[in-house]
Amino acid sequence: MSDTTAQGAATNGLVCYRCVVSGHVQGVYFRAATREQALRFGVTGQVRNLPDGRVEVLACGTPEAVAALRNWLRGGPPMARVSGVACDLLVYQARSGFTVG
Repeated sequence: MSDTTAQGAATNGLVCYRCVVSGHVQGVYFRAATREQALRFGVTGQVRNLPDGRVEVLACGTPEAVAALRNWLRGGPPMARVSGVACDLLVYQARSGFTVG
C-alpha cells in the first residue's frame, strides 16, 4: 500500500498495521523483543505466534513510530532469521499498551 493511501486511512494522524513475519521467528525471543521495541517506539498493539510458525503483529501509533517498528521487524532479534514481512494497513483502532499473546 502506498504512503498516500496509508495517510488516507489514518485517524488523527495515527495508523494501524497488521504485519505477518515469516522465517525462523518462533522460539527465538521474537514476541518479547517485539514488545520491547514497540514500547521503545511508543507503538500500541499486540504480537502473537501463529499456528503455521509465523508471527502476527498489530502495530498502532504515529506513522513514524509504526514505520520504525515495521523496519525493525525485517531483522528481529539476533537469533531470528526473518525471510519476509507482509503488512496491511487497517482502520485505526485505539489501543493501550502492547501485549504478547
